[in-house]
Amino acid sequence: MISGKSLIVGTWADGSGTPFSSYNPATNEKLNDFRGVGLSQIDEAVHGSYEAYRIFKSFGFEQRAAFIDEIASEIEALGDELLETCNKETGLGIPRLTGERGRTCGQLRAFASLIREGSWQQARIDTAIPHRKPIPKPDIRSVLQPIGPVAVFSASNFPLAFSTLGGDTASALAAGNTVVVKGHPSHPATSELCAVAITNAIKKHSMPAGVFSLLQGGDPEVSTHLVKHPKLEAVGFTGSSRVGRILFDAGAARPRPIPVYAEMGSTNPVFILPKALENRGNEIATGLAGSITLGAGQFCTKPGLVFMLKTPDQEAFKQALVEAIGKIQIGNLLNAGITSGYKEKISAYVNNPALTALAGTDMASATLFTVKAADFNANPGLEEEVFGPAALLIECENQEEMMQAIDQLGGHLTGTIHSNEDAEAGAIKLALEEKVGRIIFNGFPTGVEVCPSMHHGGPYPSTTFATATSVGTAAIERFCKVVCYQDAPQTHLPLALKDDNPMGVNRLVNGEFTTNKINA
Repeated sequence: MISGKSLIVGTWADGSGTPFSSYNPATNEKLNDFRGVGLSQIDEAVHGSYEAYRIFKSFGFEQRAAFIDEIASEIEALGDELLETCNKETGLGIPRLTGERGRTCGQLRAFASLIREGSWQQARIDTAIPHRKPIPKPDIRSVLQPIGPVAVFSASNFPLAFSTLGGDTASALAAGNTVVVKGHPSHPATSELCAVAITNAIKKHSMPAGVFSLLQGGDPEVSTHLVKHPKLEAVGFTGSSRVGRILFDAGAARPRPIPVYAEMGSTNPVFILPKALENRGNEIATGLAGSITLGAGQFCTKPGLVFMLKTPDQEAFKQALVEAIGKIQIGNLLNAGITSGYKEKISAYVNNPALTALAGTDMASATLFTVKAADFNANPGLEEEVFGPAALLIECENQEEMMQAIDQLGGHLTGTIHSNEDAEAGAIKLALEEKVGRIIFNGFPTGVEVCPSMHHGGPYPSTTFATATSVGTAAIERFCKVVCYQDAPQTHLPLALKDDNPMGVNRLVNGEFTTNKINA
C-alpha cells in the first residue's frame, strides 16, 4: 500500500508542502496522492544525513559492500509489485522495466565488488628520503575519501536505473557518503517502494537511519532549497538542460560552492559516410530507426541529428529510413510536461520553412525532418534536443559543410560514425573528440554498457563536468575528495596507504604501480 509519504532520517512522514498526484501517462488515470516536503523537512533530512555521514564514512569496506549488496536483494524481493507500480506510472512496459531492474541491481552489486577490491581509492605513495639534499623529502601519501552528504535527483526516463536507487545513489553510497534523494514527481510510488527496500537493508545491517532519505515533491523550491543547504557537499542530476542549469547555478552561487554533476540535453550526432551508405544503407536505416524510437525517443543517447554527404544513394536511404520508422509503434511519453514540450518542438519544426517533413508530424508516430547543411549551420537552435521520437537529417553538399557543422556543435554525450574505410572518417573522429564523451563506430548510441571503461558524459551542455561519468564504476570518483597525508604515523593512515597494504590494492608507489608491501 502506497503511503504518499517521504522518508526523512528513518521516519515516514507526511509532507508539509505542496500536494501533487501521480498519473498513468497512457490513460491519464490518477493513481496516488502525495504531499511534497516543506523546507523545514528538507533541513531535517540534510542535517540527519550529515550526522549519519560522520558514522557511515568510518565503516569498513566489507560492511559497506554487504549493505549495498543487501539493497539489491531487497529491490528484487519487491517482486512484481515494483514492476507493476512502475509500469502504471511510466507506461514503459514490464519487459523494459524487468531489464532495468536487473541493470539497477547489477549496478549496486558492481559497486559493492569495486569497494571490496579497493583500488578505486587511487592510493599514491611517495616515501620519504630523509637524507636528500638540500632539503629532506617528506613521506607523502594520498587517497580518495568520501566527500559528504550527496543529493540525488531522480530521472524521469529511467525510473529505476537513474532514480531513487540508481547509479548516482549507488556510487555515492559506495564512496562512503550518505544520500538524500529528491524523488521525481512522475513516479513517486515507485520511489517509495525503492525507499522501502533500502530501509529494510538499513535495519538488517544496523546502518544509521540518516544514511538515506527520500524527499517527495514537485515544487521547484524543494529542489533549489536542497541544493543550497550548507551541509550538502555534492549533487547528481539527470534531466533537462533548463533544470540542470538552475541547479548548477544554485550550487555555484552558494557561499561555499559545491559540484552539481548534471547530465542534461544531448542530440548525439550521427555521421553516415558514402561507402557505408552504399554498402549498408538499408541496414543502417533499420538500426537508426530503432535507435531514434527506442523508449519513445526518451533516452539521453537518442540520435537526434543525422549528417550525410550528397551521394547517389542518399534518396534511397531516406526512403528506407522513412519506411523503417513507419513500421515502429511508438509508446507513450512519460508525463504531460514532456508531451507538451515535444508538441511545441515539432510544431516549430513544421513551421520552419528550412525544414521538410519526411515522416510523421503528430503524436501517433516518430517524426523525421530534413534540412540543408547550410540552413542548419545558419540556425544554431536546430541543434537543441527534442525529447521524444524525432530526428533531423542534415544533408551536406560536401565534407567542408559537414566539418563546419561539427565545428559549431556544442557538447554531446555521444557521436557516431558509420564508415567503410571512408577517407572522411579520420577527420570526423578527430573533430568529435572535442565535442562528445563517447565515439561509436558503425553502431548506434542507445544502449549504454555498464562497465568500468564506460564514459557517460560529455562537454557542456550535455553535462556540467566533461571529466565525470554517471555510468560505470568510475562514477564513484564524482563523490570523492582527495586527502593527502604528510609524515603520518601508520596508525593514522587509511588501510590503502599503510606500508603492509592489508587490502592488497594496486598503488602508485614512488612512481610505479604495485601491490607489494613497503619495506620499512
